[in-house]
Amino acid sequence: MPAKERNRTGYKGVYWIQGIEIGTGKPERIYYIQYRKDGRLVEEKAGRQRKDAMTPARASSIRVERMKEGGLSNRDRREATKEKELEEQRKWTIGRLWAEYATTQFNEFSLSIEQSRYTNYLKSEFENKEPHDILQLDVDRIRIRLLKEKSPQTVKHILNLLDRIINYGVRKQLCAPLPFKIEKPRVNNLKTEDLSAAQLKKLMEVLDSCKDIQVRDLVRLALCTGMRRGEMFKLKWNDLDFERGFINLKDPKGGPDQIIPMNDMARTILEAHPRQGSYVFPDLRGKHYSNMNRALREIKAQVGLPKEFRMLHGLRHVYASMLASSGEVDMYVLQRLLTHKSPTMTQRYAHLRDAALKRAAGVAEDLLRGIIVEKETEKVVNLHEVNE
Repeated sequence: MPAKERNRTGYKGVYWIQGIEIGTGKPERIYYIQYRKDGRLVEEKAGRQRKDAMTPARASSIRVERMKEGGLSNRDRREATKEKELEEQRKWTIGRLWAEYATTQFNEFSLSIEQSRYTNYLKSEFENKEPHDILQLDVDRIRIRLLKEKSPQTVKHILNLLDRIINYGVRKQLCAPLPFKIEKPRVNNLKTEDLSAAQLKKLMEVLDSCKDIQVRDLVRLALCTGMRRGEMFKLKWNDLDFERGFINLKDPKGGPDQIIPMNDMARTILEAHPRQGSYVFPDLRGKHYSNMNRALREIKAQVGLPKEFRMLHGLRHVYASMLASSGEVDMYVLQRLLTHKSPTMTQRYAHLRDAALKRAAGVAEDLLRGIIVEKETEKVVNLHEVNE
């Protein structure tokens, strides 16, 4: 309660005391109101004369509002606001679940991609919603809208991220699962890119004349090892075992570390490549690249490759196709070389191996036919000699 002298106004339960205006030091009236609520006397500050543009009439209106059912005093309102803030903090919204989920992702390259997907496509729609507040219609709308702008594969990646965020919260017992299954676009994942012998020859010629050593050697390494783009971008010199002839892949596509053999071509490329820090292919800051799109587009244009050909990912397919079509590499070995988690992805190359096996069977057939022809010829010759 104010210690200064109270001054009545013409309004019941409204009075003022003499105060000092903040900043100027000039006299200023500070208005207070009194009323009873739940049998107790409540006295609270209504506002300052100039700072809050407070008048006796406005103070009286505030008093009437407080006295209405549900009206709260300043103290009650502060407590209610505080409780509301605490309640908001206790909510596990998609935004809060994402922040927690992101701390568990240690693959920097993958996290940067997921951060972009969340920020650009999920944040505005779902950030402040808890999973139980999300309707199937909400997800359907965003899927339909994105499909007008993005490829089915991109939209599927975005919706998969929403799924992972919520599933993370469910596993950690932070939220309940969605009451429906998120519908995702159907994607043809069996697209296999390949290059003809003429295109490969032209690519080699363009790389030989390429002045950007980083891009040149990275493309060559992709072609002779089938490594993924992210694996090459974050490849460090201490991941290379020249003595034993292996390349250590750290967190390949979010999975456990893998080891692939370093063939002679890869060894030649890496031994001749300049060392400029811890990364094999560093950017100008000494960090690893997140993309080389501009340089790769230039190479693709010089070679004359189709617009839809994805340079680094496409060369991984070329590598796999060459091995499969040779007929000398079985599907299990190919799976290990490509570090596929399951044989399902490797099976896309099975038809190439089958074709190679058919060719091999054809060679056997030709050999057998040759032997048969030779036998028949010998019989004719022998018969001729007998008749003589």
